[in-house]
Amino acid sequence: MRSARLTDGSDPVVLVAHGSRDRRAAVATEALARAVAAARPGLLVRASYLDHAPPRPATVLTELEAAGHPAVVLVPLLLTAAYHGRVDIPDAVVAARSAGLRIPVRITGVLGPTGGGPHPELLAGLCRRLTEVAGPLSAGGDDAVDGVVLAAAGTRDAAARRTVERAAEALAAVLNVPTRVGYASASPPTAGAAVAELRAAGARRVAVATYFLAPGRLYETAMESARQAGAVALAAPLGDAPELARLVLARADEPHHSA
Repeated sequence: MRSARLTDGSDPVVLVAHGSRDRRAAVATEALARAVAAARPGLLVRASYLDHAPPRPATVLTELEAAGHPAVVLVPLLLTAAYHGRVDIPDAVVAARSAGLRIPVRITGVLGPTGGGPHPELLAGLCRRLTEVAGPLSAGGDDAVDGVVLAAAGTRDAAARRTVERAAEALAAVLNVPTRVGYASASPPTAGAAVAELRAAGARRVAVATYFLAPGRLYETAMESARQAGAVALAAPLGDAPELARLVLARADEPHHSA
């Protein structure tokens, strides 16, 4: 017999992260899962990973069906709709279906922008992490940041890169400072090259906002590149920022297709 839905009427939410060999990435994802659950008491939130760390999405989906849940919402912890979002996550649901899963699984959009600008909560989270290390960017004075690099993992998918560029443009409008994109891999420019470009254009104090959800090799690569180029402040990944937890819930509340 299936159990009733949770007391707030919501289906369980399964977060799907890419996964990393760096244990800190899983720690950050679990912290985000707890933050999402705390933001909506009564909601069951589980974390899963496409690679490197257990549990896999299919395992979590099967466990939730066995526990009697009639449906599940799956939220990709991705900032671009590149290969992992288009292929790997739907394939994970297909794998669960092949293993016997029957309940509906509603896949939401990624956390980053797709057809338009970034969600306000994403921008607010980026600003939070940046001001934690750089101070209020509107304060002015000799110590004020006058250039920002939005450091991202990088992708060969041109459409996905354009969404990162839109996020950087929106961030520049909020911060009122010149902003460039820099990547850790797959596509130029590097974060360091973006810092150097801003400094060559006259910026004296360049800070780095991070388009990363969790720490790992690519995050460290981008930060080291920016540091060597003279960046004065390096933001932490978004992690369990309250704005990110609210963004996850906003995605979960949106209508999306079932797989």
